[in-house]
Amino acid sequence: MSNTKIVRVPHLGGIDAAYQMPFPYDPSKPTLVLVNSFTTSSELYRQQYANKSLTDKMNLLAIELLGHGQTRTRSENFTYWDTAIMNLQVMEALGVPKAFVLGTSQGGWITVRMALLSPEKISGIIPLGTSMDYESERTRKLGCWDGFAACTGPIEDWTSNEPTPDFQPDRSYCDFLIDVGFGKTCPDETREFWRKTIRANYRGDDGRRRARMAAINLRERDGLHGRLFDVRCPVMWLHGTDDAVYSVANAEQEIQMFVNSPSTQLVTVPGGAHFLSASHPKEVDEALIEFVGKYA
Repeated sequence: MSNTKIVRVPHLGGIDAAYQMPFPYDPSKPTLVLVNSFTTSSELYRQQYANKSLTDKMNLLAIELLGHGQTRTRSENFTYWDTAIMNLQVMEALGVPKAFVLGTSQGGWITVRMALLSPEKISGIIPLGTSMDYESERTRKLGCWDGFAACTGPIEDWTSNEPTPDFQPDRSYCDFLIDVGFGKTCPDETREFWRKTIRANYRGDDGRRRARMAAINLRERDGLHGRLFDVRCPVMWLHGTDDAVYSVANAEQEIQMFVNSPSTQLVTVPGGAHFLSASHPKEVDEALIEFVGKYA
């Protein structure tokens, strides 16, 4: 991840927040903050950075969540609210006064939290392949995964009172994440890249602890239904029809809960996987250019 940089922000007693913004920041253009999904990194948005049509029209700032990528803090416990605060502090530290925010899966929850905490700094939010609920029975009845069951095994495997200097996520975990995120038929080079990236990011005792807390956050997060009333910016929700984690049926219900947003739209992408910006970058990027161009 040669383009990853570190900026120090004060939340939680100090965080070394990792981000990518490989092109010079241009204050004349709108900025899009990119928030990656569970146990991935800012490399999830490699195809967006490679799209000149996109980078010509907006600054792309990918920030790696607490517990993810190269972001580090001394606090072993943190929540998605902490990541939202961190992201806002990263924007301030980099001189970005206002931005759109795109988030994949758990990143979608971060977009809402950022809009709630600092509405004056958020121009619009773009959740991808996500759910606004906690891991509830309601979502399972609508065809979403059983996130509680999916996370409990890794949490138990990654919990230890003894140091684990030789830890790295095993191949079965890496392939599970790749299968649900990119699809079981994703290219071999995609699979190999993410096997190596996940293992490198979560190596050793520190890596185990960060992976464990990331999984706890996913399993035990708070739902956002009662707070969606307070989102006042435009919302464009993108969702793939082949998403293996959260269903289109759930998205159709939840987009209607943004009752005070000046504009809401649900865009479904035929054949799109859970990590939609990776499986269908053309469709996502075209939608982004239209949305950001309209509301910037």
